[in-house]
Amino acid sequence: MSGPIENARELLREVWRGRWLAVGVAWMVSLVVAAGVLTMKDRYQASARVYIDTQTVLKPLMAGLAFQPDIQQQITMLARTLISRPNIELLHDLKDIGWDKSEPQKREQEIAGLMKAIQMGPGGGANVYAISYRDTDPQRAQRLVERLVKMFVSSGGDSKKKDSEDARNFIEEEIRSYEAKLAEAENKLKDYKLKNFGVTGLAAQDYFARMSALSDEVNKLRLEYSAAEKSRDALKRELSTEATQLPPEALGPQSMAAPIVSEHDARLEAAKKQLDELLRRYTEQHPDVIMTRRTIAQLEVLKRQDLEAKRAAAVAASARSKGANTETAATNPVYQRIRFALAEAEASVASLRVRLGTQQARLAETRALASRVPQAEAELSQLNRDYDIIRKNYEQLVARRESASLGVKIDQTSPLAEFRLIEPPRTEPKPVFPNRLSLALLGVLLAAAAGIAAALLRSRLAPVVGSAKALRELSGRPVLGTVSLLVDEPARQRQRAGLLGLLGAIAALMLMQAAWVGWVAVHSRI
Repeated sequence: MSGPIENARELLREVWRGRWLAVGVAWMVSLVVAAGVLTMKDRYQASARVYIDTQTVLKPLMAGLAFQPDIQQQITMLARTLISRPNIELLHDLKDIGWDKSEPQKREQEIAGLMKAIQMGPGGGANVYAISYRDTDPQRAQRLVERLVKMFVSSGGDSKKKDSEDARNFIEEEIRSYEAKLAEAENKLKDYKLKNFGVTGLAAQDYFARMSALSDEVNKLRLEYSAAEKSRDALKRELSTEATQLPPEALGPQSMAAPIVSEHDARLEAAKKQLDELLRRYTEQHPDVIMTRRTIAQLEVLKRQDLEAKRAAAVAASARSKGANTETAATNPVYQRIRFALAEAEASVASLRVRLGTQQARLAETRALASRVPQAEAELSQLNRDYDIIRKNYEQLVARRESASLGVKIDQTSPLAEFRLIEPPRTEPKPVFPNRLSLALLGVLLAAAAGIAAALLRSRLAPVVGSAKALRELSGRPVLGTVSLLVDEPARQRQRAGLLGLLGAIAALMLMQAAWVGWVAVHSRI
């Protein structure tokens, strides 16, 4: 406990050293506070209370059919926006309230003060709002509150009408905007489907199934084509070992020369059959049909060239046969049968070659399309999703427009809220501010605190070492001893005179404070 006690003693010594400064500051603060309290103007408060009835029979009956705004939220917003700058400027400029025309700077100050002074909030119950305002002129305060009440009551209907009109215009603009967006989305979807015809509409697994089937068919055709080539080569080898002619004695008188046959006839016939099958399944513009027609045209050119060459060879052989004694025509029936079998094998090989090429082209096309399917399906899903969202929003806007129209008709028929003035605007007969007695007592305490604070501040700015312990702590060196001050009689008399003067100044201050507080208590109106 020695530490706090020693600190308290040190503070008392510091205050004692600045005692005359403390008394002077206390006197000055007391006089300033007294002048301020005396010059303060009385403020009178005008107030009113408004009840808003939101319970109507029509509201629950039309629930779910018409759009009904949150009346409680609208009223709360009206209460908050009532004390807005445009409304306060309008009230300030009204001549019948009592403000005179002033300079722009002073007008701005008065408007800012009004916005702070006007109070609006709950008035002691549900949907009860209290409006209050304090002013030095009681009549002006009452007129301002009356205007505020009228503005609050009338703003309910006006704001609802304005909100309904704004909402209707906004919904109409949004509907027109979404109509344009919906048409644009529909056109994009249509153009995309036309552009990617044959790719969209089928899942990727369908294309992979088609690729698998085509791959199996291509492999099967390759095996058949390889077998046909081997059979053809075998016939060629057998034909090369067989004699072309029989002995002359084996030829009968009925023997006739074989007709000229082209080796491309079988291939041409197979290609034409394949074209007929393709035309039964596809159109003229299908790639397989176009490729088969091109193959037929090439085979016809080859056949024509082959027939011309064979005719020329037959003519040359006939000429040679006339000049020779032996006949060179092929008269061996086995040779002829092998030759016919070889022609059929050539036709089969050509047919299989065309079919293999066609199926390979179809497989390559299907693979190319299959690689585009995931991206095409993703893009189509995105377009469909955007279209569905826009269409859904458009339908919701149309439904809300109908609900809003019905809500406007309900507002025009019967208001959903009714304003009732339960306490008309009135002004208190006594001022509500300032409470001079409380301010006077506060001034007494403030004067004492200011004097003590001034003494402590002076001691901190001009410190004095008052003990050996303080000297040792300040210097950090040991103190060997202290020297006492012997006061003579004249000095003692001067000290007593100073102490009496100080006590007199403190007593005068206290008497003045007591008289001041008593006078305020007698003459105060609050």
